[in-house]
Amino acid sequence: MPISKPVARDHIHTRSIQCTGYKRQDGLWDIDGTMTDTKTYTFENLDRSDIPSGEPIHHMVMRITVDDDLVVHAAEAATEFAPYHICGDITPTFAKLEGLQIGPGWRRQVNQLMGGTGGCTHLRDMLIGPLAVTAYQTIIPMRRKMRGPTTEQPTRRPAIIGTCHAYAPDGPVVERQWPQFFEQPE
Repeated sequence: MPISKPVARDHIHTRSIQCTGYKRQDGLWDIDGTMTDTKTYTFENLDRSDIPSGEPIHHMVMRITVDDDLVVHAAEAATEFAPYHICGDITPTFAKLEGLQIGPGWRRQVNQLMGGTGGCTHLRDMLIGPLAVTAYQTIIPMRRKMRGPTTEQPTRRPAIIGTCHAYAPDGPVVERQWPQFFEQPE
């Protein structure tokens, strides 16, 4: 169902995030992300003078290279547009992600490495959310596809159960896909 029709309004700000997953020829995976913020009006900025309507306030790119187990082999970031000249100085910090695994504890580990003044809010948010999800959505289904169809049922409860409405332990998806882990509704 679509969202409701809005009242009359003026477009002020746009944030665009695009993430793309790639299978590399060496067997690793690249996950690229781009974030761009623009305004529909020109405004003053101390480091950049006036920022014209439509020119990016932020334009940041990031790439993480991961293996089949979602372990980071390399990470790099670049700040092409930012409100302050010093914003891009923090991008080398993202190399510290090497060795971390996207999965339980990912958000906490990223925040420990580059939270607060030790990182960039915008790049960190893109990394924790959209880039990590894109890595998962790129790699996990492709690994299943490469293995081929299976009728085997898991012996351990899949970690995805209970993570959202569709995967509710007492819901129809779990009952159909993993009946051995289905929980009768109360």
